[in-house]
Amino acid sequence: MRRLLVILLALALLGGCSFGKKDEKPPQPPAPDLTSAPRAVAVNKGPFRSGPVRAPARGALFGAWIKPDALTHVGRLAAVESLQSDLGRPLHIVNTYRRFEQMVGTPSDKEFLARGATLMVSWATGDNRSILDGEHDDLIRKQAKAVRKIKVPVLLRMRWEMDRPNLRATMWSGADYIAAWKYVRAIFERERATNVSWVWCPTAEGFMRGDAPDFYPGDDQVDWTCVDVYAGERFEPIGTLMGPFLTWAAQRPKPIVIGEFGVAKAWGSAGRAAWLKDARRTFKANPQIKAIAYFESNPEGNGPKKQFQLTGDNPAFQEFHRMAKDPYFTP
Repeated sequence: MRRLLVILLALALLGGCSFGKKDEKPPQPPAPDLTSAPRAVAVNKGPFRSGPVRAPARGALFGAWIKPDALTHVGRLAAVESLQSDLGRPLHIVNTYRRFEQMVGTPSDKEFLARGATLMVSWATGDNRSILDGEHDDLIRKQAKAVRKIKVPVLLRMRWEMDRPNLRATMWSGADYIAAWKYVRAIFERERATNVSWVWCPTAEGFMRGDAPDFYPGDDQVDWTCVDVYAGERFEPIGTLMGPFLTWAAQRPKPIVIGEFGVAKAWGSAGRAAWLKDARRTFKANPQIKAIAYFESNPEGNGPKKQFQLTGDNPAFQEFHRMAKDPYFTP
């Protein structure tokens, strides 16, 4: 009995120790400096040859992706209209995502175009080697004809974020992606889909790793360079997060579009507001950036480090509203 009591006492003491450790908060990284003047890296103001979608002479076009409650004509329109109403201004650019087999020219596409917006089509093309084998020629031709039919300039992000490690099984390599890009673009040219500005858009992380440039098709193939950049897992100034990309892009005679940017819910209202204020200054300090598009969405199943919707977070949204109202973003 005594031995049993000793064992139980020892277990209780161990349990108490483990509970104490569980309640301890892990050390937090220091808050980033969001007050220092942003670095001016991509300072070429142009003019640039940017394809059918012209880069503004000064300032930057303002846009967003807004996740609708339902992926329907009515849902898409309602989502964009709601954000525009809250901001008190129209969007220059409406980002829209399409699977490989989904065509451009939906009723909502046509409505956005009729209201004067420019579509940025983020097109998830498939396996690069199957493209090069000709397995999807009919589909690519169909998309080219659909784009040509809308008769106005569009921004086309062919397989954006192609440098993500989880896409390597279908991208294969930088060389395969480049060959597929040229293959698809040649089909568009044969189908006379000449209303496309071709946008090459990897991730900021890919430039940090150093492998994103391996996917660049070349200055003769790309109209706009682009990057997707988030304060998600890492809470750092946007200029730090996309610094390697800006250094690379500054050497290219191309306008830059920030295809997606966002600051995660995890960093709190005050932190998000400060990050957005710094982002606005950073965009203005780098006049080669000619367009920006916020990622206004909380993707399902994601934790707070991957939730970027600003609506409902009043301090953060008010800073986003200030960005939207800045004359620099209404060229």
